[in-house]
Amino acid sequence: MLKQQLAEAQKMTALGELVGTTTHEFNNILMTVLNYAKMGMRHRDDETRDKAFDKILAASQRAAKITNAVLGMARNRSDVIESTDLGKVIDDALVLLEREMNKYRISMEVELLDVPETQCNGNQIQQVLLNLLTNARQAMDIGGTIWVKLEHDAEENMNLLTVRDSGCGIPQEELPRIFDPFYSTKAGPDESGKGGTGLGLSSCLNIIDSHQGRLKIESTVGVGTQFIIMLPVASDDEHLAVA
Repeated sequence: MLKQQLAEAQKMTALGELVGTTTHEFNNILMTVLNYAKMGMRHRDDETRDKAFDKILAASQRAAKITNAVLGMARNRSDVIESTDLGKVIDDALVLLEREMNKYRISMEVELLDVPETQCNGNQIQQVLLNLLTNARQAMDIGGTIWVKLEHDAEENMNLLTVRDSGCGIPQEELPRIFDPFYSTKAGPDESGKGGTGLGLSSCLNIIDSHQGRLKIESTVGVGTQFIIMLPVASDDEHLAVA
């Protein structure tokens, strides 16, 4: 019962953060479209108008990507585990956090190899990924690098999703407690209001456990932290309920 309540609390927190992020992003996009539309109307020369149209097109394409990512989450609000394109789940998560990463000047190094379909609930795994990426961003000052890699482990017949950062790292004595509910290495929420509750990683572990997967952490102080998610490859029996 407590696990379900913690998971629901984390889900609502993540949803609130997502709504806040996307609302602010859409406001910025609309202002871009509005300003360049005004510029195009004021200037008669082709060069200025072409520049305005290019900027409007780029902003509109960005809005479409965000909309598709949010719709992808909305389409799968059930607890069903099924054959899922994990690469698409990762792409959507990166779109949703693109503005935040740019704000903090985080360099993203992404390598998505061709892997078999994954047996998972895409919405829940995206929730885990958003949490890990936000943690990675918070572990660094302005600047830094986050690496995201998707690959297949043929020997284990599992897909591996790795999130690694160049942040401050976690002391070895704290690692055994890192997945405990309400345990946090942070003093509190950051300036964006995210983090510090100690619920995030605990919920992540519960989600991965419910998928018969594994979540591992490796960290070195002054070097960075790496999380490895291992999830089963899709089977013929695709539709299962999350425990």
